[in-house]
Amino acid sequence: MKFFSKKIQNIFSDSDAQKFLTIVLVFGVSTGLFMGVLNNFLHEVLHISRLERGIIELPREAPGLLLIVFIALLYKLCEIRILRLTFLFAITGIVGLAVFGEIRSIAIIMIVFWSAGEHLIMPVRQSISIHFAQKGKEGLAMGAVRSLQNMGQLVGYYFIPLVFLLLPNRAGAGENTPFFYFQTAFVFAGVVLLAGFFMTMRLPVNQHHIERKRLYFHKKYWRYYVLEMFFGARKQVFLTFAPYVLIVRYGMRTEMMALLYGIFATINIFASPLIGRWIDRFGYRIVIIIDTVILIILCLIYGFTHRVFPHNTALWIVCCVFVLDSVLFVVAMARAMYVKTISDSQNEITATLSTGISINHLISIIIAILGGVLWEKLGIELLFSLAAFFGLGSFVFSLTLPKTMNSEQ
Repeated sequence: MKFFSKKIQNIFSDSDAQKFLTIVLVFGVSTGLFMGVLNNFLHEVLHISRLERGIIELPREAPGLLLIVFIALLYKLCEIRILRLTFLFAITGIVGLAVFGEIRSIAIIMIVFWSAGEHLIMPVRQSISIHFAQKGKEGLAMGAVRSLQNMGQLVGYYFIPLVFLLLPNRAGAGENTPFFYFQTAFVFAGVVLLAGFFMTMRLPVNQHHIERKRLYFHKKYWRYYVLEMFFGARKQVFLTFAPYVLIVRYGMRTEMMALLYGIFATINIFASPLIGRWIDRFGYRIVIIIDTVILIILCLIYGFTHRVFPHNTALWIVCCVFVLDSVLFVVAMARAMYVKTISDSQNEITATLSTGISINHLISIIIAILGGVLWEKLGIELLFSLAAFFGLGSFVFSLTLPKTMNSEQ
């Protein structure tokens, strides 16, 4: 424990950093419990089709699209109070799913509540990480926070197969999993979130108030906004359809999906601080460029592997690609670092990150609906080719980023 505390002191300058990291860890556990069962829950309990899976992203991603509005309405609240609010939204959603999860319309509304909490914490988590970090270690700080988040997710992901294997009346091969299994995961997630909410009450409010603008757009951030547009398009294809490909095409069950999520969470525990160090050492530009190149290759492999290899071989390949792509999501830290390097003050960061998230969610919703139609009518090959095309656009645009960390200041 002393070693852990010393490591924190080497990265973070604020004395409340350890409390904040514990809260991030707890929210990560609930995220693992929720995300580990979500796609199988949609498929097996709510019987969501491939086309409907894309349509559902419209309400689910709406909180991300409206994040800029939420942050604007909450501009008088400090980050710590917003952090508490995220837990309340998430608790409402999880409890609602545990109680009313078999009713499709109510379940979707509850997923939106969870999504509101999940999206609201995104810019706040990055902003607090940067705020708490020692000067020159902001990338490492964000990586450390990501690592703690993934540790929590790992616990949640691996808890699911344990529970599913121990519970009675397990469905046989090819049969749908009873709702009781998913309900158990939701109940545990609710308990964890409630504990996390009480932990947020231990963080002092007045010491960590970062002034923010209500709505904030500025031309100096235009490259960041464009990067977020490309990220929103690429993100949605993998977040929405990659798990559904594994479930619908390859028949992957809930416990196996959870184990797969657990694998990339394990990798991210170590990859997040490593990528954070690379950002500090080599700059955001190099990291973003490498990310886009790898992404193009992964999208093409995911979309066409089943046409080249036998079923079982293709399954192993797409599982590996699924994990690798999930690891690449931590490169969001590089975009946040870009915002930090061109911002004039700390109070711009949360508002700007929120604007970026809203922009990428606007694109995400369009791609989700379009993606469902493409998969239904033309197959996953075209769907993931589209994702590769967005990756190519992101690569070309990332070449225009400044080559030095402070060239735009």
